[in-house]
Amino acid sequence: MNKNIELLPQSYRELSDEEIQGQIARAKEQLGKDLIILGHHYQMDSVIQFADKRGDSLALAQFASQQKRAKYVVFCGVHFMAESADMLTNPEQSVILPDIDAGCSMADMAEIDDVESAWKTITEITKDKVIPITYINSAASLKAFCGRHDGAVCTSSNAQKIIEWAFKQGKKLFFFPDQHLGRNTAFKLGIALEEMILWNPKKNLGGNSESDIQNSKVILWNGFCSIHEMFKTEHIENWRKNDPDINIIVHPECPFELVQKADYAGSTSYIINTIKNAGAGTKWAVGTEVNLVNRLKNELKDREVHSLSPFQCLCSTMFRIRPPYLLHVLDQLLNDRVVNQVVVPEDEAHWARVSLDRMLSLS
Repeated sequence: MNKNIELLPQSYRELSDEEIQGQIARAKEQLGKDLIILGHHYQMDSVIQFADKRGDSLALAQFASQQKRAKYVVFCGVHFMAESADMLTNPEQSVILPDIDAGCSMADMAEIDDVESAWKTITEITKDKVIPITYINSAASLKAFCGRHDGAVCTSSNAQKIIEWAFKQGKKLFFFPDQHLGRNTAFKLGIALEEMILWNPKKNLGGNSESDIQNSKVILWNGFCSIHEMFKTEHIENWRKNDPDINIIVHPECPFELVQKADYAGSTSYIINTIKNAGAGTKWAVGTEVNLVNRLKNELKDREVHSLSPFQCLCSTMFRIRPPYLLHVLDQLLNDRVVNQVVVPEDEAHWARVSLDRMLSLS
């Protein structure tokens, strides 16, 4: 649920970049310790420069939960990230998304009604214990669903550990919303592709037969990250043809064939740390969002860092968080007004925290 939604006034669109940057800095100084600004790795530099903490969605939410003195948490990310921060902070703290329309196309691919319908069908067809796992890139309602049904949340960093845990609890895994993370991780754990099926909510039985469902070990939701699907195996082939010394590193949200051809695959933090810890003069082609790639390129000038794709693989929803939007919500805080607040209803938040706590206890 969103509270006090407010569109960006025209006056903010008329300010120059210099005026906006200066006013953000002054507002941040005036708000002092009452304010924390969180910046996801995919944010543009003009926004993330004001972040008190950079990171992935879970790390930022956990950081926010530790900042007990802050009254306001401004999350420069997308909606599901702000939801996680709201669930992990105190009720007295306000979590704010500068543009309330900054969503996530992957998260939107799994609606709670469709997931509940699929669950009902799957559990009626099989007698096996099914454990639901949702990627953290999902709505609070899906996290709550997993909490109510003995499941858990996972991140790209701990997906392997969570899936191993799930198979100790049951015989089947229902993984949503990102099919690629689920497939890549399960395959790494020794589960054959033939033992995984894809569930399309628009088709009867998800596009499968009853025997498919009964014989499967992993049921993958038909969802994906539109950015990471832009990377192709031919991009890897072209890099290796033109530069045999290149290292290929990709995010596990990329398609299976691409991950298999890469030299390294791992979470955003894994990508950052691997390149930072590499020797000077090493060369990297990186399969993830372009703002992060460019930041690594600018910060690590003693090695070559390129985007794996020749095209701009930009997260358009993350791009909705722009400096005028950040300034607007800060100005309202200076006037004792909280706008664009993200609030998860307590009954939903309770069960979502159950699934998050299961993950955190295993990580």
